[in-house]
Amino acid sequence: MSDAAPHTSIILVDGDACPVKEEIYKVAYRRNVPVTVVSNSPFRVPVHPLVRRVVVSDGFDAADDWIADAAHAKAVVITADILLADRCLKMGACVLSPAGKAFTTSSIGSQIATRAIMADLRAGGDIMGGPAPFSKTDRSRFLSALDEVLGRLSR
Repeated sequence: MSDAAPHTSIILVDGDACPVKEEIYKVAYRRNVPVTVVSNSPFRVPVHPLVRRVVVSDGFDAADDWIADAAHAKAVVITADILLADRCLKMGACVLSPAGKAFTTSSIGSQIATRAIMADLRAGGDIMGGPAPFSKTDRSRFLSALDEVLGRLSR
């Protein structure tokens, strides 16, 4: 569980496959916002008073459960997982994808439905491959979006 009080801004990172960790640290240091990186396996995080690593069990959804339990109205959750995004939105958190796109309560329903359709198509062999490669534009969009959300939360 997060040590941050629900009235304090915090960044919660779904860390196992997050491609923008360095960008998160950069914005967090500038804005003085603590970051908790949650993962199923240990990996290096900066030695810095604002950065904390939480390694959970490798149980199904263990990292998601930890993040959803820690989410609150001043939390910014970074994840590409639509179902985790939905859980965190229900807790009042702001949720961003690593590409800088905000998950919102008004869009999450259709995103969950699209996810289910795509899973069915992949299972049937109708769709091969995955998402488009992560780009510099995605990285730039993410930096701007995270900075904007943290600015909004600090007001």
